[in-house]
Amino acid sequence: MSCTHHLERMGQIVTLNRDDLRTQLWQLLGEMPPHFTPEVTILEREEREGCLVERIAFDNGAGATVYGYFLRPPDLSALAPAILYHHMHGNKYDLGKHELFQDWLIEGVMPGPTLVKAGFVVLAIDAYCFGERTSQGPAGDAESGAQTEQALFKHFVWQGGTLWGMIVRDDLLALNYLLSRPEVDPDRVGVTGMSMGGSRTTWLCALDDRPKALVPVAQMTRYADFAATGRYNLHGIYYYLPGMLRSGIDMEHLVALPAPAPQLVLIGDKDPLSPMEGIEKVRRYAESVYGRYGERGIIRFDVTAGLAHKYTPAQFEKMVRFFQQEL
Repeated sequence: MSCTHHLERMGQIVTLNRDDLRTQLWQLLGEMPPHFTPEVTILEREEREGCLVERIAFDNGAGATVYGYFLRPPDLSALAPAILYHHMHGNKYDLGKHELFQDWLIEGVMPGPTLVKAGFVVLAIDAYCFGERTSQGPAGDAESGAQTEQALFKHFVWQGGTLWGMIVRDDLLALNYLLSRPEVDPDRVGVTGMSMGGSRTTWLCALDDRPKALVPVAQMTRYADFAATGRYNLHGIYYYLPGMLRSGIDMEHLVALPAPAPQLVLIGDKDPLSPMEGIEKVRRYAESVYGRYGERGIIRFDVTAGLAHKYTPAQFEKMVRFFQQEL
């Protein structure tokens, strides 16, 4: 089934099919090297928090080394469902993939071990500027994560690309690797993340049909509505793409593109990064597209009253249950 999408561009309503809409998203992300399945080096293996943990690294084909964690149950004996987990931003540049083992982001919950205990294998990588990549920029070790982010934004723009495009590209390389793992059932792969991780989730699944379910958390920003608030500095510089507002493409189109892949959106109604008026526009549009697939089209918006830019244990539990049901 091929769905059409409607957007307003320069006062005119434009109709695009799914492939053409994706082509325009790739154009917004800017020029980048081709995608491939990376050759991964396993740097360390250990048992930690009830998981077998592999610390991995791969060359992204664009002059950078990507570091990650692959987690699985110690007693795994059959193909397992998998989660590609995207870490947040929060100006916590030293954190990155280590978010899997933190219990303060979601109070009392370590995301990685909890997902493994629920029956999933998990992969998380450091995005540009984070974790083991804080100094992996044009100036090398002289700069911090924040300085590296600023420098890379400028560097990629001068090359005709974008920092956001290169972040998403690394996530697609990670997906390629995850699908190649012998432990993984390729028909049961989900994607999730909070804040920047939520946007990484939405963009990756808008561009690639292979994930079978997705849960973006605490980031459902409709670009036009957010711009109308004038509070641009609430989002990091990574978030901005040249020409996004002029394109007529907005968050509702990204959220609708994975249809009919099951999707659960978790968000608070007091999140300043995602104005509620915009969330409602996204919901109405995405539900209309998902509805064209009948019972196969599953999308739910779970809006927590009074919640700002947070990730609660109750939301995390809903995410796990959703993936257990759909994968």
